Amino acid sequence: MSMSLKSWQYRGHALALALCGVVLLSACKGDRIDPDTPAAEPVAALQQLARQVADNDLIGYARASVPPADYARLQVAWAQGYSRWPLTELPLDGQLLPMLAALSAPDAPQRLQRSFDAQIAGQATGVRQAAHSMGLFGVEYLRNQTDYTDAQRAHYSQVVNALSKWAAAAPLTDKQRAKTTITLLTATARTTGLSTDEQLQAAGMEGSLRRLGPFFKAFKTALASYGLSLDGALTGLRGEVVSELGDDAVVRVQYPLAGEQIEAQVRMTRRDGHWYVSRTLEDAQALLQAAQAAQAQQAEHDDPQAAEAEAAAQVKDGASAPAKP
Repeated sequence: MSMSLKSWQYRGHALALALCGVVLLSACKGDRIDPDTPAAEPVAALQQLARQVADNDLIGYARASVPPADYARLQVAWAQGYSRWPLTELPLDGQLLPMLAALSAPDAPQRLQRSFDAQIAGQATGVRQAAHSMGLFGVEYLRNQTDYTDAQRAHYSQVVNALSKWAAAAPLTDKQRAKTTITLLTATARTTGLSTDEQLQAAGMEGSLRRLGPFFKAFKTALASYGLSLDGALTGLRGEVVSELGDDAVVRVQYPLAGEQIEAQVRMTRRDGHWYVSRTLEDAQALLQAAQAAQAQQAEHDDPQAAEAEAAAQVKDGASAPAKP
């Protein structure tokens, strides 16, 4: 599959955003959060998730994201081919495998370097203009996107603006830096051994996450070389509880991204004494319900076929049996 460097860089920015925003789901404005204030339990739960992503511990992140019973069911759903959670938590999750396939191709380093030389090298002015346009387009898109709440639009607009400013100032056209980045990402992508859904299926959920950990680390290292520290955003996350009623809470968080302070609100839910991101629980439940429905439908489809096969076998056995004297 052909993919230019410019294309996977754009998609890469989205995946980078996923690492920062996977636990941050909507935004509001308010006073700065005191980093010296001890974290309340819901805040500590969010910081744990962020720390595990910063540590490239994707299995630990997945285990901490849902209750143990749901985690076990999600593993089964993956093994049966009904789920690719938690990869589905990423924006543009459908582009992860094509990107890995493009980066893993035998000629990927040479092809991507040629694409960079032809399209980006020496085009600093054009790249800055493209970054600026991307920011304007992104904010306008979010403003008109009815699937998002006002709070989500406010949060995502902050992120788009921050990334747009970063991209406009980053040395994205530097040829030597690009060569180093391409070498790092292509080599690490190949070590995952994951570029098709069949390979994800064979590796299993935890096996896939374990293999993807070094690639996410390399991806973050590449972005840091261009001045975008995702680990800084993740480890710099601070929060405070805005409201807590029973097993529901709202947490206001702040995290640094590309020189900007991003603010967001996150709904949290307590299950069996532990706090989880509400939207993650909702997404996991919806996925498990869909997997259960698909499994039931498959069972209904297989039962008549099994009955027909058994009847045919009985007829065959009867026909081949010797006649009684």
